[in-house]
Amino acid sequence: MRLIVTGGGTGGHTYPALTAVRTLQNRLAAEGRALDVLWIGTAEGLEARVAPAEGIAFATVATGKIRRSANPLKMMSVANMRDMARVPLGVAQARKLVADFRPDVVLATGGYVAVPAGLAARMCRVPLVLHEQTVRLGLANRKLAGSATRIAESSESTVPLLPQEVRGAAVVTGNPIRPEVLAGHADKAVQALGLHGFDRRLPTVYVTGGAQGSQQINGVVRDALPWLLERANVIHQCGPDNVGELRQHAAALPAGSAGRYYLAGFVGPELPDVLALADIVVSRSGAGTLAELTALGKPAVFIPLASSAGNEQAHNARHLEEAGAAVALLGDVTADRLQHAVGPLLADPARREEMAQRARAHGRPDAADRLVDVILSAASG
Repeated sequence: MRLIVTGGGTGGHTYPALTAVRTLQNRLAAEGRALDVLWIGTAEGLEARVAPAEGIAFATVATGKIRRSANPLKMMSVANMRDMARVPLGVAQARKLVADFRPDVVLATGGYVAVPAGLAARMCRVPLVLHEQTVRLGLANRKLAGSATRIAESSESTVPLLPQEVRGAAVVTGNPIRPEVLAGHADKAVQALGLHGFDRRLPTVYVTGGAQGSQQINGVVRDALPWLLERANVIHQCGPDNVGELRQHAAALPAGSAGRYYLAGFVGPELPDVLALADIVVSRSGAGTLAELTALGKPAVFIPLASSAGNEQAHNARHLEEAGAAVALLGDVTADRLQHAVGPLLADPARREEMAQRARAHGRPDAADRLVDVILSAASG
């Protein structure tokens, strides 16, 4: 079988595609079949590192980024006009790649680079499967929806938001997550991180702002830390550049509570174990984070990234909050607001369990297999 994957720029578009490729490879290998994959991306995107590292053939095409604004005049900026002029070249490059590779199907997971390859699939009459990670269709997928054979959604809530004419192509698969995320062990986290000062009688809060950390989340948690440590153990993934400042602040913590605080610039292979240990997660609300936390059934307090494309993180957080599966803190977030959000969950295990069950109801740990089913169906016509 031959597959072209396109999408990337960020982890939210790249890692679901990679998980789908791995799952499809395993499915076909079990049947004694091989998978040839070509990933079409940009040289600057995360996919340019991820695909080659996984042994996946990689090719680049020209593309352009639309810098969005509520002001239509700002949408006509020189930078936008320059980037949009690159799209026809990218489509021509992608069309040649599709024609030469002759895939059975193209999988597009969003990001600006998906547009040239998705349009090329239509020109070459190759089945196109879109995958949308967020509650609302991203800009690239909106542009490609009319050309898609199937539109795989991460949430049932997305389907009514689709244009009427493409709803028939929609199927809800969920957002693929790495299988290792589901296989964590709490005791391994204690051993791997050396959490010897943790009190296992108390709940554990895992705080993360993503790989680079979040200044906003770091500041709020720093200010709330004495209060938090009276009630919980805290694992704080703060980003490599922020460790020094936060460690200096933590040095002033009382000896009795300092041992319950673990500060790390980055949490790597031990992340599944940390998630298994966590009773509550405080984080951004990107699509990948939501997929992992709901699959695991983790109560969460979300602090959305205000600058996310289309305000998608706020939409994601509200979606789960309305279902009772999380708490969303929007706007100006202070230590006091965080305490009011986390406090009832720390104090009431039954409340945590209820939120965990509601989160789990929105999780799809089998999303990768569901998406592979859609890809195979589209490829077979």
